[in-house]
Amino acid sequence: MVLAVLVFIVDRGNKYWFVDIWGLGARGRVELTWFLDLVLVWNRGISYGLLAQEGETGRYLLFGFAIVVCVILVFWLARAQELVFGLGLGLIIGGAVSNAVDRLVYGAVADFFSLHAYGFYWYVFNLADVAIVVGVVLLLYVSFVTGHKTAGNGQ
Repeated sequence: MVLAVLVFIVDRGNKYWFVDIWGLGARGRVELTWFLDLVLVWNRGISYGLLAQEGETGRYLLFGFAIVVCVILVFWLARAQELVFGLGLGLIIGGAVSNAVDRLVYGAVADFFSLHAYGFYWYVFNLADVAIVVGVVLLLYVSFVTGHKTAGNGQ
């Protein structure tokens, strides 16, 4: 749970800096390297903008869905038997809660890291997204390498 709180704090601070202090939205695209730019994109859906919601009802439904999933993951974390599995869940919980808070604070999730190379642009993301992806990779690793019996089901 400590990792979830740490991910949450780091992501909230990062978003607060880029959006509210530095004013990335007013700056437009900021080139950092030949493969990384900063650009503010508001994601009103879930991953990759799926299920995008423009209205308040959809916004709160997505927020509620994220919180319900996180509560389930917290219970799963409490039963986790393996460190790597627990770390994966902590990363996912911290990132998901921070992105959910964006929906309340901003009305959408703030994304701003844009990776690109040779004319190909990957989707724009934030640190919470990175934590969620790494968390899922850790869960898959535990599930496939060590077997599902140690993946937190108490057996």
